Amino acid sequence: MSKDNIDANVEVAEMYCASCGITEVDDIKLNNCADCGLARCDKCQREHLPPKYEQMRKQRAAELRDEILFRQPESTHLGDCPICFVPLSLNVEENTLCSCCSTTICNGCANADEIRQIGEKIRVHLCPFCRRPVPMKEEENLKFQTNTMKRAKANDPVATIQLSKWRYGEGDYVGAFEYIVKAVELGDVDAYAHLSHLYREGLGVEKDEKKGLYYLEEAAIAGHPVARYNLAGYEWDKERFDRAVKHFIIAANLGYDDSIQGLKDCYKDGHVSKEDFAAALRAHQAAVDATKSPQRDAASEFYARAHRGSK
Repeated sequence: MSKDNIDANVEVAEMYCASCGITEVDDIKLNNCADCGLARCDKCQREHLPPKYEQMRKQRAAELRDEILFRQPESTHLGDCPICFVPLSLNVEENTLCSCCSTTICNGCANADEIRQIGEKIRVHLCPFCRRPVPMKEEENLKFQTNTMKRAKANDPVATIQLSKWRYGEGDYVGAFEYIVKAVELGDVDAYAHLSHLYREGLGVEKDEKKGLYYLEEAAIAGHPVARYNLAGYEWDKERFDRAVKHFIIAANLGYDDSIQGLKDCYKDGHVSKEDFAAALRAHQAAVDATKSPQRDAASEFYARAHRGSK
């Protein structure tokens, strides 16, 4: 065989994967193996790697995952109030969900808008955000359910989660799982945490600890403080205290109160330094203070007086 024929055969061979024979096209790239020199697709090359390289690959993948997992989120998954642009409180009782538009606003903006509408003698109360009419008390529950069903059909993730919660409360775990999976596909962070619970408990789906942990991590990465706190508990049970401390600190920096108690226990047992504990306390207080405003303080006083008057 001539040299030209040999070169031609080599060129043709490099167009096909040496293991599966797939042809190199736009979405399939072949690379020459550093050990044997043969061209392979990514999938076959991973399977072809010697055991030591495969172990190195897995270790590096775990390191990259940890870099993402232990990165401090800029804010919680709740974000800011869309009206005053002050971070929403982690205390759900200090926020208001507008069922007409599935938007969460702070009680400060909700109360201030209600006072304004009363002062202007507006007969039909409007949503502070979307300005649609808000249903009266006697029809509120029915209207809320109707709006939720309507918005869920329009692929609203907040409404879809609400439907999942209703199914869960009714004991229909399969239905709850189906709705929460849809909410995850729509990109809702809270849905990741709920889906993790269903997988870890085996409710509506076959129990899968690995998937449960994965979705819990995804929620934590996106700034879900409860998911982050639960990860700390998971690592604590596994006696991986250094990882648990990192999770507690990140949750504390997001303003989550329970994480402070977790750090206190870590400090007593010598798993966290005095300096890191003090820094976490300061960061936690700063995060809590960032959610406060004069309007929210006024709303808290108003609701407290209303609660006392109802007794």
